[in-house]
Amino acid sequence: MKIDIITIFPSIFDGFLSESMIRIGREKGIVDIRVHDLRSWTEDKHRQVDDIPYGGGFGMVMKPEPFYRAVLDIGGSDDLEVIRSKSRIVLFTPRGKILKQDLVEEFSRREHLILLCGRYEGIDERVHRRIATDEVSLGDFVLSGGEIPAMALTEAVVRLLPGVLGAEESLTEESFTEGLLEYPHYTRPPEFMGWKVPEVLLSGHHGEIAKWRRRERLKTTLQRRPDLLDKANLSESDLKLLEEIRKEQS
Repeated sequence: MKIDIITIFPSIFDGFLSESMIRIGREKGIVDIRVHDLRSWTEDKHRQVDDIPYGGGFGMVMKPEPFYRAVLDIGGSDDLEVIRSKSRIVLFTPRGKILKQDLVEEFSRREHLILLCGRYEGIDERVHRRIATDEVSLGDFVLSGGEIPAMALTEAVVRLLPGVLGAEESLTEESFTEGLLEYPHYTRPPEFMGWKVPEVLLSGHHGEIAKWRRRERLKTTLQRRPDLLDKANLSESDLKLLEEIRKEQS
């Protein structure tokens, strides 16, 4: 997979790209991540990427030309539509689709992602409508730019690529897979400050441990994010467990 990130602050990504699973994925050749300075595609001596908004108002608006030239150059074609058909061009914006696991999985199946990081008051609407193929948001809060969302999306995608994680089977039990939150985790010591590890986890009985973990996933999801259950892939035994949990809580 190839991921190209376009930003006016490329140094923000230096530490992110050199640590943990991102570093492992790059060293193994599983993912090729490159960060580009948007100002490289300006044509004036001041390398200007923004201008005052038409109609007046506060702040500055990022210009469409640098983004357009960058996408053509990175995409390797003079035809924008050809690039849009082969690559997902993601623009981070508060009005975008909330980033969830199903969207991350969809992105992870693509060969090429181009991530556009905005700044200032906003980005010219022609970038939204004509250049980007996807608009994505991390949630209902305000950030100064698209760099942190770009890191979040990159990490979420890279960790799904085969060969990046050591125990790939663990992905099937993580939060939001199957529409459920993850079960609680414990490690040594078995007792700390009077707080004990559940006995079932010390039993060595793998079947009972699996049952406990499934029940805890359902219980935690019901307590913290009941909205997820409406779309979760639940079996008949899951539904029976949920009914028992509801009775216990009531």
